Amino acid sequence: MASSAHNPAQDFGTDRSVLQRIGNTPLLELRRIVPEDHARILLKIESVNPTGSMKDRMALAMVEAGIRSGKLQPGQRVVEYTGGSTGVSLSLVCAALGYPLSIVTSDAFSAEKRRHMQALGAELTIVPSQGGGMDAALTRAMIAAARQIMEQTGAFWTDQLNNTDQISAYHAMADEIWAQTGGGVDAFVQSTGTAACIRGVAERLRQHKTDIRIVAVEPAESAVLSGGPSGVHKIEGAGAGFIVPLWRDGIADTIMPVSTNEAMAMARRLARMEALFAGTSTGANLVAALAVARELGPEATVVTVLCDTGIKYISTALYSGDEA
Repeated sequence: MASSAHNPAQDFGTDRSVLQRIGNTPLLELRRIVPEDHARILLKIESVNPTGSMKDRMALAMVEAGIRSGKLQPGQRVVEYTGGSTGVSLSLVCAALGYPLSIVTSDAFSAEKRRHMQALGAELTIVPSQGGGMDAALTRAMIAAARQIMEQTGAFWTDQLNNTDQISAYHAMADEIWAQTGGGVDAFVQSTGTAACIRGVAERLRQHKTDIRIVAVEPAESAVLSGGPSGVHKIEGAGAGFIVPLWRDGIADTIMPVSTNEAMAMARRLARMEALFAGTSTGANLVAALAVARELGPEATVVTVLCDTGIKYISTALYSGDEA
């Protein structure tokens, strides 16, 4: 009888693809930045994903769903518009699976993200911003450019603002949080861009615990979920400038606006006090999480997300020493 081929990697428990390293991220308790009379704050360390971002989860989910449905054929081009982290994650997934990729992005987002996408083989289209800020006009211009590439090349458009396939990736994140806390979580706080993460996590956590408090965070300069006007901000990955299609009323019990300056200051403080190096959206998360922790008191547990690594922002005002 012929034996199957031996795979030496199996002897050492190694993975067969970098994509197997996505998810199952650690949950760490903050020690120095949280006052004693506050709830404890646990941070989901998404920077340990292969590209250093939680977006690896959703990029893989969208591509896999496209393959399963037959909408994405072998060798077909993929296209997406992105502030950068989704683009880097799609670049990783497409490189690993052998799909060409076109990314529409902007000079509003960090050079590190653009270079990372190019290193992984993505072809970039750069849409200029107004003064390096993110606003509704920029989002819509990038969407239009992605649509044009799709029409011209026949690419599969992952269309992150509308694609519900990614929500399952955040159900998985919620299951991890529930297991890691042993069900001892009282509130979840997350910045809102496409709204897929907060929607997916909220849906699943509420299946486990109906009275869990869900807090959405948005840029104070463009607090459209709170009923404010659309504006320009520099919290990458958050605040599209309009009510995004995946958002649903009732997802969040509370919506907290946080300014770019507050978010940047908190991200820097997190690095100095907890040795956790993160981006601006993580700083916004922590500003809001501390407010929730103060309100809930020391017997409660608040979970929020370290969305991505600060390495993606070295050249930006966040870590260059410039003011936001």
